[in-house]
Amino acid sequence: MLNSSLMTQSPRHDRAAAWALVTEWTSDPALIRHMLSVETAMRAYAPRYGGDPEEWGLLGLIHDFDYQRYPTLTGDTCHPIMGVQHLRSLGWPEPILRGILAHATERTGVAPESAMEKVLVAVDELTGFVAAVAFVRPSKNVADVQLSSIKKKWKEKAFAAGVHREEIEHAAANLGVPLDEHIGIVLAAMQADAARLGLDGVRAA
Repeated sequence: MLNSSLMTQSPRHDRAAAWALVTEWTSDPALIRHMLSVETAMRAYAPRYGGDPEEWGLLGLIHDFDYQRYPTLTGDTCHPIMGVQHLRSLGWPEPILRGILAHATERTGVAPESAMEKVLVAVDELTGFVAAVAFVRPSKNVADVQLSSIKKKWKEKAFAAGVHREEIEHAAANLGVPLDEHIGIVLAAMQADAARLGLDGVRAA
């Protein structure tokens, strides 16, 4: 059953509308895969906290939709401030807007408070790390990735160096979820959705 905050919203604030914005504003396949991956992880986590998978997935899908247009990380015209301004002009619900802002506290000043917001921060970069581990497998298939292989790569600071491991660890601790369990939840979610995420090895170069 949909969260009441979303049931009162116009259909133009549903997943179809979010996907339309993602594909209108983003042409980078890797960035689109990232947003789909975060959506998948958010949906998987929602039941743990009594959340609505539709609402949580919506936040995950749309959280970076403006990044390609506004990649700068400073000033008033940066991601995600510009994206939230656009969504607010379209009447998007406040929990989604606040969730987007809260995943970039250092730029927006909005700290994650709700479980949904904290989970978004915790899974955001982790999904990219899991995908990176999958892509160095000979099969390029996330089904062949195990927790042990992720933990091994986790210790290799040169691997996926742009992923802030300490932030993921802190975010998981903020949720009260052990890091290994947190990684396992995200890995299982991405494995279950591998074909849609392009992580099943079929479309790998």
